Amino acid sequence: MEVILLERIRNLGALGQTVKVKPGYGRNFLVPKGKAVYATEANLAKFELRRAELEKIQQQRLQAAEARQKALADLGIVTITAKTGEEGKLFGSITVREISKAITDAGVVVEKSEIDLPAGVIRQIGEYEITLELDSDVKAKIKLNIVPEA
Repeated sequence: MEVILLERIRNLGALGQTVKVKPGYGRNFLVPKGKAVYATEANLAKFELRRAELEKIQQQRLQAAEARQKALADLGIVTITAKTGEEGKLFGSITVREISKAITDAGVVVEKSEIDLPAGVIRQIGEYEITLELDSDVKAKIKLNIVPEA
C-alpha cells in the first residue's frame, strides 16, 4: 500500500514523501491519525495545494518541541517518592504515567507517549536517565530520582 506522508515520521519518511507501508499500518494508524493519505492522483493534487500549510505546521511543531527540549534541560532532576520494601525494591512500579505526571508537575507538559522506557517500568529506587522523544527529530534526556517515602 502506498501513502503520502502529511508529516515527518521517524524511520519512515519526510513530509510529502510517497512510501510503501504494510496495509494494516496505513489503514489502522497512519490514515486515521491524519499522518498520511492514500497515494491517489486526487490526493496527490490536494497535497500539493496544502504543501505550504503543512510545512508551516511542521515547522511550528518543531520549534515548540525545541522550546520544550530547552525547558526540560533546565529542569534538572525530577524526584518521585514511592513506597519501598527491603533493599530498595518498590511496592509496585514507576510507569510512564507517574513519570509524565512528575515532569508536568515540575513545570513542563509531557505526554505519556513521548517517554521511552526501553527496559520497561522502574522497580528499584535510584537515579535513572530517561529519554523523551518530543518530535521525530527532537529528543531530550532528563534525570529521574526515585526515593523512598519517609
